[in-house]
Amino acid sequence: MSQSSMSSESSMNDTPTILKKIIDRKLEEVAERSATVSINDLHNKIAKQAPCRGFVQAIKDKIASGQSAVIAEAKKASPSKGVIREQFDPAAIAKSYMQGGAACLSVLTDKDFFQGSEDYLVEARDACSLPVIRKDFIVDPYQVFEARAIGADCILLIAACLSDEQMAGLNTLAQELGMDVLIEVHDKQELQRSLLLGNTLVGINNRNLHTFEVSLDTTIAMLADIPDDRIVITESAIHSPDDVALMRSHNVNGFLVGEAFMRAEEPGRKLAELFAV
Repeated sequence: MSQSSMSSESSMNDTPTILKKIIDRKLEEVAERSATVSINDLHNKIAKQAPCRGFVQAIKDKIASGQSAVIAEAKKASPSKGVIREQFDPAAIAKSYMQGGAACLSVLTDKDFFQGSEDYLVEARDACSLPVIRKDFIVDPYQVFEARAIGADCILLIAACLSDEQMAGLNTLAQELGMDVLIEVHDKQELQRSLLLGNTLVGINNRNLHTFEVSLDTTIAMLADIPDDRIVITESAIHSPDDVALMRSHNVNGFLVGEAFMRAEEPGRKLAELFAV
């Protein structure tokens, strides 16, 4: 067994219980869905989709103009917090985010743990001109085809859920289908695994999967190991203009934020307030 295979296997063995539960459910979900909608069916749907909106390019454009590049998330609920937004209207949220200056959208599509839906992504994307990432726990090629079939411009790959081989295969497939890929990491070991793929975006989740504590120090501690040609997207723990200023002082200009916006009456206005620095 290669060293990288051993490290990824070790990483998978350390996967937190909640993540294992979600992954097991995802594999069941793929089996259920593929029994009714085949890969060929998905190919037919993909053929009818308009070209992808450039997710990475939208982030680059915001940063080039001197602004924060915000991936604004539409999220109804989470396993740890329960329902976050009772009145959940994906189209209205997408329009609000676009008016508030978001670079891109993130839409949760997981049903069982986050009360999400593929329909939410379709509704949000149809309501605006922003690129959209499908935020889910992708562990099988079927889900990548499914993402493009519903119009996703980008997918999330979570390093903690995947072996090196899985991550590389899913990453390549997504790019072949025209989508961008945001790989999310939680620690330096996952970071090193993800950097080997050469993707432009590096997502750093500031939430510890084992303790659920959040700290912006997680992002700061990894910056020295990230090549200058990558764009860091810091995720979680952004709640105030001071948090934004701290990240930008470390030349981190990409942000994925959801909960802070979802708890506000007008998400886009909250976005504009938070990033008015």
